[in-house]
Amino acid sequence: MQYDDYSLDERPPWGVASPQEGGDLGVLRDSLRKEQVIKEILAAQEDLKAMLAKAQTVQKEVDKLVSGNETLQMYIDNLTVQMAKRR
Repeated sequence: MQYDDYSLDERPPWGVASPQEGGDLGVLRDSLRKEQVIKEILAAQEDLKAMLAKAQTVQKEVDKLVSGNETLQMYIDNLTVQMAKRR
């Protein structure tokens, strides 16, 4: 869905029936259009929630890897110091 799909030139704002549309028919069309837009917004919100959950999971994995890398770097540094002392 694009914002351009709801251009003011083509469709009247919500709650305003255009003169071309018959009274109840215009209200019905507006209601259906509103309902469709609301469904699309809710679906987009669910997609965003899923993406946020995935991003948080990936961030936790990255944090674990960073911690592991820091531990390995300390181990390497300690080995290097021990090897230098032996010479």
